Amino acid sequence: MPLVGHVAALMREVAERVVMPRHRALAAHEIAEKSPGEVVTCVDREAEAWLRDGLDRLETGARVIGEEACAENPALLDGIGSGAVWLVDPLDGTANFASGHGAFGIMVALVSDGEPVASWMLDPTTGRMCHAERGLGAWIDERPVRARATGRLRPVAALASQFMSPAERARTHRAAERRFALEPIPRCAAESYPRLVIGRHDIALFQRILPWDHAAGVLFLTEAGGNAAHWDGSPYRVGSGRAGLIAAADVRLWETAVDVLRGPLSEVGTLGALAA
Repeated sequence: MPLVGHVAALMREVAERVVMPRHRALAAHEIAEKSPGEVVTCVDREAEAWLRDGLDRLETGARVIGEEACAENPALLDGIGSGAVWLVDPLDGTANFASGHGAFGIMVALVSDGEPVASWMLDPTTGRMCHAERGLGAWIDERPVRARATGRLRPVAALASQFMSPAERARTHRAAERRFALEPIPRCAAESYPRLVIGRHDIALFQRILPWDHAAGVLFLTEAGGNAAHWDGSPYRVGSGRAGLIAAADVRLWETAVDVLRGPLSEVGTLGALAA
């Protein structure tokens, strides 16, 4: 079986055996606060262990860096932009999963010297698998896909502004509302990026860009013909330390978003190491 199939099969196994049996079945003691405002569950940790062991068995020579391991040991992020790395988000959208409402997913990306080269995003509830390979294209459930805009007169935008200060958030949303129709974010990057490809959203804004949240989605979107870049216009690269991301269904929409949001975003504070 090719590498693509091995990783997809591993993720589906984790979804079936670890994630879905605990959906809407978590006990209170199985949910904890990882940091202010962020929760972690026993499922996050168990799923990451399964994924880490499975990826290690593939013997690609890439080290595995998972979200929960980094929460315990942030030094794992050192040198993340060098060499071959598996980036793992075992349960993206943990708060949604813990509440029993909203989207959640499993994300895996293979990165080489900071450049995503292959990615997988699985929706455990529907079985939808989004996959991409650098230079080869993007697929949903093994069918080639190209990003398409909503076609609405006012482009649809979802702004992940929850980590901004109240004043920063207000300025950003005021500017966006003049040109865009705003929709709530799904609070799950594994859902945000597919929405830009399947014609549900046109633009997405992210301030905090933890690597396991975005490497897979950026590659999927760009291989489908969309565009994603840092707020300053520089290409996305794992470990660059640059601030924020704007993602869009095509380059024209990305340029429009930058024009509209450039002013308020210039006043938004960065998140330091969190943007690595």
